Amino acid sequence: MQEISFFNKNEKKWREIDLKLSSTLKISADELSELYIILTDDLAYTQTNYPGTKTEAFLNLLASKAHQRIYKNKKSSPSRMVDFFGREFPTIIYKHRKSLITSLIIFTLSCLIGAYSTHVDEKFPRLIMGDQYVDMTIENIQNGNPLGVYESMEPLTMFLHITFNNVRVSFMVFAAGIFFSIFTGFLLFKNGVMLGCFQYFFYTKKLLYISVLTIWVHGTLEIASIVIAGGAGIALGNSIMFPGTYSRLYSFQTTAKESVKIIAGLIPIFIAAGFLEGFITRFSNVSTIPALFIIIISISFLLYYFIYYPYKLNQHGKNQF
Repeated sequence: MQEISFFNKNEKKWREIDLKLSSTLKISADELSELYIILTDDLAYTQTNYPGTKTEAFLNLLASKAHQRIYKNKKSSPSRMVDFFGREFPTIIYKHRKSLITSLIIFTLSCLIGAYSTHVDEKFPRLIMGDQYVDMTIENIQNGNPLGVYESMEPLTMFLHITFNNVRVSFMVFAAGIFFSIFTGFLLFKNGVMLGCFQYFFYTKKLLYISVLTIWVHGTLEIASIVIAGGAGIALGNSIMFPGTYSRLYSFQTTAKESVKIIAGLIPIFIAAGFLEGFITRFSNVSTIPALFIIIISISFLLYYFIYYPYKLNQHGKNQF
């Protein structure tokens, strides 16, 4: 496309953005963020295809103006966290939904592989989980407390340890994406196989129900966090391999910022999962109703906040703009 055609195609949009940025009226943080992303995307395209032109200079000016408004908003707005979790984070989730779906598919398939491998080879759990863990679990089953491992540590210590471990694992899954998504895929596969193997092992002992009831009290949020972190890692890797019309460096820098925000947005979920595992999971075999309630609430939250809400937010944003 020639520069003049590109300019004519987008001039009306840019003029409208310029009017908004020049106005003294207040602009919400999420709208400013959206305008800034639009401008920087167009600017990157211009720098690649029409460097040194008046179009590039014009977009540079607009992008600078948007950046100044964002900085001013950040300094004056006391509700930055509300804006982040209410708008920015779900918007990023929706933008990278394909990578998140890819992560979920890899993890789900690997769970099935882990379960099937345990079905055809009873020694497979020892290969994946280790002899010590399997022997300890068998001993707990014989003692009538099959998931006693969750009672083996003082609650606060366990909460802190589990929360730190969840953050560490999820960050590793995300950061591995820099290696063209290959290692992220591997870590997702490894964790999925372990989960499938673990659950099927309890099935062979006729304890699937109690294991699901116990593990998924905290596991619903914990596993979801790993899958979402995997999606962030895949998005990061794809930004290098498939930069589209942008330079690889710009594509990587932009996606890296958004992926880090995904990990930051998961921190409350890491903490919630760690709290549940440290303080609640140990009592989940006492009564099924509270455990089922927590699992249903966790699933409902994940479906709403990571699927329905980002979709509705995106549709609302399109209608507004």
